Amino acid sequence: MKSTPLSLIAGAVALAAVTGFAALTAPGEGEAPEAKAAARLPVERSSLLCPAPSSSDLADTTYTSFTPEGESDGEAGTAELNPSVPLPADDEDPAAGKDEEKGEEKDEKDEKEEKPGADKPVVMLKDAGKPVTADTSESDAPALIGTATGRLAPGWTAQQTTTTAAGEARGLLGVSCTAPDTDFWFPGAGTAATRQDYVHLTNPDDTAAVADIELFGPEGALESDAGEGITVPPRSSVALLIPTLTSEAVDDVTVHVTTRTGRVGAVVRVAENDAGSDWLTASTDPAETLVLPGIPADATSVHLVAFAPGEDDADVKVQLMGKNTTFAPVGNDTLHIKSRMTASVDLKDVTRGEPGSIRLSPVDGDGTPVVAALRVVRGKGAKQEIAYIPATGPVGDRASVADNRAKGSVLSLTAPGGTAKVEVTASAGSEGGEKTVKTYTVKGGTTLEVTPEVPSGLKGGYALTVRTQSGGPVHASRTLTVTEGGIQMFTVQTLPDDGGTVEVPAVEQDLSVLDD
Repeated sequence: MKSTPLSLIAGAVALAAVTGFAALTAPGEGEAPEAKAAARLPVERSSLLCPAPSSSDLADTTYTSFTPEGESDGEAGTAELNPSVPLPADDEDPAAGKDEEKGEEKDEKDEKEEKPGADKPVVMLKDAGKPVTADTSESDAPALIGTATGRLAPGWTAQQTTTTAAGEARGLLGVSCTAPDTDFWFPGAGTAATRQDYVHLTNPDDTAAVADIELFGPEGALESDAGEGITVPPRSSVALLIPTLTSEAVDDVTVHVTTRTGRVGAVVRVAENDAGSDWLTASTDPAETLVLPGIPADATSVHLVAFAPGEDDADVKVQLMGKNTTFAPVGNDTLHIKSRMTASVDLKDVTRGEPGSIRLSPVDGDGTPVVAALRVVRGKGAKQEIAYIPATGPVGDRASVADNRAKGSVLSLTAPGGTAKVEVTASAGSEGGEKTVKTYTVKGGTTLEVTPEVPSGLKGGYALTVRTQSGGPVHASRTLTVTEGGIQMFTVQTLPDDGGTVEVPAVEQDLSVLDD
């Protein structure tokens, strides 16, 4: 048999990488076999970054790490959340030297606990299907850098939940720890005198990252020389007070974070005087149609902030997908968004006592890609509290959210297209209990709000996993409520597809079997 030239084989392999499939056939062997489609395989490694939780002495933070049960048959692996900067292995007592001089022995019970160092994870997950938690009350708790491998990598999620009972940062601050990237959009921040908003940047790598921060208000770009060329040292985190990046005071600002070199995790911590605080995560990538799911039924105010990053203006329809149907808010059925200018509209108590979700879509035909987020208020006066809902992608095959509790967790499911069926699994509890599984049908164009069935015999917290079974796309979010001092503090986390699988090109023939 005549040998196949190596160049032909290399070209076919290159084609496989580009198109997702390939069939290798030597010249003269007749017709090529039918091409095989790319296969989807579980990812083997995942990365997550959690911002520094709080600088308040009154803050209590819970970290929850979870990987849903899957079908991966790879190595067992681990999932670890480690401090972003090395901490001392021991916190020495200043009086220790005096004790030694006096020859006194220190009782082990009086020694301070060893703080986690670079080689000691804050949270370590070893098994899928059951969350692991850890708590801290340290005001200087660092950002965390996480890595999951083997069977724990597909679908790995981590939640950071901080309760601050009093002070300017009062509130329940929840965030699903984010994957590192190079481009983030945050509509909904502010630089007004009433705001103390910070953008947190965390670098997971062993080399420095350089980031730029752009700010856009209702009149366009805000002058901000301080936002250029920000160095984020290796395996470290920096927090920048957004109002100090510009001299212009604006209520509604879109923050754009990009990196020149390296990658970072980015998230914004919003704090408003007399209103509360929470984390604002990035909007999904700019798109013509967006879904912002999970406005609580008792929301007293809903504020929409949107931005068109391209060169064209955008005209979008604003629709509320309610409990029974989709309708346009009276007087706010459309929104004009000028290019590279932040637009906003106060939808007030648009849900009228029912749960709902917002859909933005082009007014006429093809639209202009936009990003968006909602500022949601519950309560009034001194008892009001805020949370943010960014535009998010659909659940897809699977999505999870950790740190759910026996009371206070509500799941919102929205079907912007056709009717869909989803399976919701409440995992085993972190300290005990058996998982429960229930199926829900979400009518097209509506929002279904459900209180999940907690695990049987639940002890500790649990995770929720949503899987699409049939029908159109489903967008989801989870609202967690904790009552402190008579205030219903709450936070909302969206559930986009967890990206637990990746497309791998299929190759028809093993090169090792080719003869000379």
